[in-house]
Parts: sequence; structure tokens; C-alpha cells
Amino acid sequence: MLPWLLAAALLAVVVLTAPVLGRHLYAVFDDRPQPAWDRWLTPLESGLLRWIGETGRPADSPWGYLLPLLISNALFGLVALALLVWQPTWLNPLGFGGLRWDLALHTTLSFLTNTDQQHLIPEQSLGNLAQLGAMQFLMFVSAATGLAVGFAVIRGFSGRPLGNFYRDLLRALSRVLIPASLLLALFLLVSGVPMTLASPLEITTLEGGQQWLPRGPIALFEAIKQLGENGGGFVSANAAHPYENPTLLTNLVSTWAMLIIPAATIDAFGRFVGNRRQSSLLLVLVFGLLIAGAVVAMAAEQAGNPLLSSWISGGNLQGKELRFGTGLTGLYATVTTGTMTGAVNGAIDAAMPLTILTALFNLFLQVVFGGQGTGMAYLLVFALLAVFLTGLMVGRTPEFLGRKVEKAQVVWASLVLLIHPLFVLIPAALTLAGGPSWAGISNPGSHGISQVVYEYASAAANNGSGLEGLGDGTPWWNLSASLSLLGGRYLPIAALVALADGVRRKPALEPSPGTLRTDTGLFTGVTAVVLVILGALTFFPVLALGPIAEALTLAS
Repeated sequence: MLPWLLAAALLAVVVLTAPVLGRHLYAVFDDRPQPAWDRWLTPLESGLLRWIGETGRPADSPWGYLLPLLISNALFGLVALALLVWQPTWLNPLGFGGLRWDLALHTTLSFLTNTDQQHLIPEQSLGNLAQLGAMQFLMFVSAATGLAVGFAVIRGFSGRPLGNFYRDLLRALSRVLIPASLLLALFLLVSGVPMTLASPLEITTLEGGQQWLPRGPIALFEAIKQLGENGGGFVSANAAHPYENPTLLTNLVSTWAMLIIPAATIDAFGRFVGNRRQSSLLLVLVFGLLIAGAVVAMAAEQAGNPLLSSWISGGNLQGKELRFGTGLTGLYATVTTGTMTGAVNGAIDAAMPLTILTALFNLFLQVVFGGQGTGMAYLLVFALLAVFLTGLMVGRTPEFLGRKVEKAQVVWASLVLLIHPLFVLIPAALTLAGGPSWAGISNPGSHGISQVVYEYASAAANNGSGLEGLGDGTPWWNLSASLSLLGGRYLPIAALVALADGVRRKPALEPSPGTLRTDTGLFTGVTAVVLVILGALTFFPVLALGPIAEALTLAS
């Protein structure tokens, strides 16, 4: 019972705190006066913009917003790639060498795209300089990029100019991510998470052997990992390791941190469009999906493996950290895949098939809160398509937020939804066609299919978690997953920005008797149905071959 009560209390806290941060996000990205912040940060932001030769003037076209995004992200990636390939001796006490080129490329692109998918063991591969100068640096700028894009799309849907990417990036960093991460890092530090540049500690084990105990600047790394929906671990055990997640309280606060910015972004959307009821109903929709997934996952893990019921009673403890138990591990798996964070406090590969089904469902939809900033943008795409389909059925002119929905908007929205399956299903089919040795499957059969599909879904959805029995450290996996990382990140961003720019250019219309209201419970329910049909059924065949088949096998 306790895990269920803790889960309910956690979600209640998210509901209560989201409007507070939503109000702040609205002020930051609508350029409203913030006396307590402006006095100190405005001169710094203006100085940095002048230093790069930028005026801060809003972009007048999608390309005007996207070009600075692509240029800056390319420069960020090149700096990180150089550090990983070279990995100099500074802050590298164990003298780790540079990464193999394909592994360095995959790791760079993974953190650059806010995915943090790791095909390496960080504590055995990366010194503190690489962890700070490449990994943590990319965690901040990738999360800020996602926030900037999300609010550019929100501005477009509310009829405002898209904004200036560099200015959005700086404000996301200086007014949201950096101060929030410092506060969370302070809490984690007090809770026992290390924050040091000291060398690894050499200890003598009970058997008399020698062992290196890695440590490092983990508290701030962990803070931006959760708040920025990054998910990559300073150590390979991720949030199951006591260095990253030492207590039940830090586990609950980390789960809250994954949810708070996506929930606040939806609240801020309502403030932008001047309709808080609209955003509240969208929050109800995504909370409903999250709760449904959490109930399935928590119940499945607490019920345990039916094949072992003759010998073991209780939940499925395989791959679990006993400090958190089966229920809270199921909740964490649902939240981390729903928010596209990718952090884990237990092995998803060892989870029950229904938990894996829930995780894959979240990765396929990308709107159960979704990615940093971009999750809200995807949710608007589904709402727009729901308006279009509903308008066709009832014979009303499709309008969303006071603007007509026409062919161009439907084409862009459809393109956004088609990109994801292309970068999941095609590489997964090619990998499975290469056979188990090529695919690196550790558990043949339906679970092996889940392993492969999950890896590409995680990459294309910018999530980063994985069914880690998979042998994914090969050049094939590094390069093929890199294509999914890039395609799943930048192509949807380009389509979303173009869609938002097209919407903002349409004249605002006054409501009429023929206008279909979108801020009602009925329309929210229709959106949920459209979301499940268009999103989930696209992937139903691989779900049937993977976790559904595995669940039926265990049940029989």
C-alpha cells in the first residue's frame, strides 16, 4: 500500500507546484518584467548576445529560428566530440584514453540531442573533464534547446512571432535550468550525493583485494539529468546507484524533478493562449495517460513472475534496487519513459512484459508529458489533428485556438508523426534481419525483439533508456542509433517550427456558432482517442511480437 500512497502524494505535489513554475516560464519566454531577475541577468544576457553578434530580434521565418539552432548545436557537438576522442589528462586521474571514433560520435550525438543513450560504462571510460566538459555541458544546452523550441511553437500557436533562438537559449539556461539545478543539487548534496573532484578512492575489500571506488561532481550532474530530462548516468547503474540516488526521499524528489518542467510547460501554454481551461484539460489528459501506465507497471512488478510463483512469493525483484522496491521501480520506469528522461532506478530489461509494454507505449507516443519543451509541441500536433478529424465528422470548419486548420497544417502535423516510426521501425527491421549475433540480442524470442525495438525507439524519442541486456557497443549499433538520434531530434523540430510559423500567420477569427470548442472534456476525450489510434496503433505489430507475446507466454 505504501508505494501507491507515495505515488499518489508525488503526483499531487506535481499538480500543486506546476502552476508556480508555469507562471515563471510564462514570464521568462513571454519577455515579461521580472525585477528580481532582470537586474542581474539582463545585462549578462545582452552582453553575451552582443558578443556573438546577435541583436535578439525575433526570427521572421522558420529558417531564421532553425539556422541558429543548427549552427550552435553543431558547435556544441564538435567541442564535446573533441574532448571524448582526445580526453586529455586534466581531471582524468585514472588516465582514461580517448573513445573509439564511432563510440565517441554516438555518445556526443546522444547527449547533444537530449537523449543520453550510453553504449559505454562511464566510470570506466570517462574522466571528470569529459563528464563535466562534454556530458554535463551538453545536458544543459540540449535541455535549453528543447525548451526554446517548445516555447517557439507555443508562441506560434498563440499568434506571436517565433522569437529569437539565441535569446531563448540564454534565458532557458540563466532563468530556468541553471538556478533550478543548483537548488536541486544543493538538496542532493545534503542528502549524501557526492560533489567532488577528488581522485577515485582505493579501498581494500573483505576478501583482501584492492578496488577503485569512483567519485566525482555528481550532485549537479544528477540535478540537470532529472530537471533537463536528460537521464544519462555519471555511473552505469544510473539512479539505482547510491551515489546518484541514496535514499527514498531523493528517489521521490528525482521523480518529481522529471515531471515538473513538462507539467509547468503545459500550464504556461494556457497562459500564452489566454485559456487556462485549455491547458488544465491537457494536463488532465497527460496525467490520465501517466496514471494508467503507472498502475499497469506497478501492479505488474508487484504481482511478480507467474513462472516462479511455485518457489517465490511476492513481487518481481530481479533487477530491482531493494531500497525502492517493486512498486516505486515500476512508477519510475513509467515516469522516465513518459517524460523522455531515460534515467532508471532498476533494470527495465528485467521488468515484467507489461512494464516494458508501458515503457514502449510512452516512447511511441512521446506526449505523456514528453520531451523537454518538445513534448508540449507534440501534444499540440495531436490536438490539431483531433480538431481536423472532428471537424470533418461533424461538418464544421476546423479551427484551433482561433485559427483555421487547413491543408498545410495537416501536412506538417502528419509529417511530424511519420518521422518517428521511420527512425524506429526501419533500423529495427534491418538489425533483426542481420540475426541475433548482429543485433546483440541476449534473450532470443519476443524479448529479443523488444530489446532491439526499444533501443531505436529510445534513440528516436530522445529518451536514452534501454533494455540493457543488449550488446549495443558495436560500430553497427553506434552508427545506426546515431541516425535515429539525429532524425528523431532535428527533423521533427524543423517540422514543428514550420507548423507553428504557418499557424501564427493565419488571421485570428472570432468564435462563431459553428466553432468547435476545444476546451471541453468531450474534445479532450476525442484527443485522447486520436492520440492512441494515430500514435499507438502505428506500432501495434511490434508490440504484439514483443512484450504482448512475452506476456502471453508467461501467462500460459
